[in-house]
Amino acid sequence: MLMKSPSRFQFWWGWLIAVTSGLQLFGIVMFVAPELTRHVFGFLIFSSSARLDALGEPAVAYITLLHGVLGAVIFGWGVALLFILVGPFRRGSQEGRRIFVISLLAWFLPDTVYSLWSGFWQNAALNAALAVLFALPLAATYPDFDTRTDESVRSDAP
Repeated sequence: MLMKSPSRFQFWWGWLIAVTSGLQLFGIVMFVAPELTRHVFGFLIFSSSARLDALGEPAVAYITLLHGVLGAVIFGWGVALLFILVGPFRRGSQEGRRIFVISLLAWFLPDTVYSLWSGFWQNAALNAALAVLFALPLAATYPDFDTRTDESVRSDAP
């Protein structure tokens, strides 16, 4: 990999590490404090956390369970993203970059489309904000990745 500006790459790589770590922290909060998460999302979506509580105990218990489980999934996804960042992405592997980007798109597109389709634009707005936090460094580091496939890079080695 021929990097154009190592210090610029390091800055944006660090940004990706920070955003990914924030994603992991968000997931941890969701599964450590699912009740708090339920109240925050209730306020975000309905302008009142009490509105979800009005659904009754079985529904509230299920929503709380889903927040906890979703938090664990988000944390696990964040761990996988972090390993991609500190390994193949940092080494300039186009494949590592591609896996990172495809993983983000595999979350962003269906989650955002479903949020909008179901009328919960607030979640779509949160998704868009997070997507921008990832997109800025991904766009900025694009020139630092060899445009050849990883196989051709390896075959060029002596």
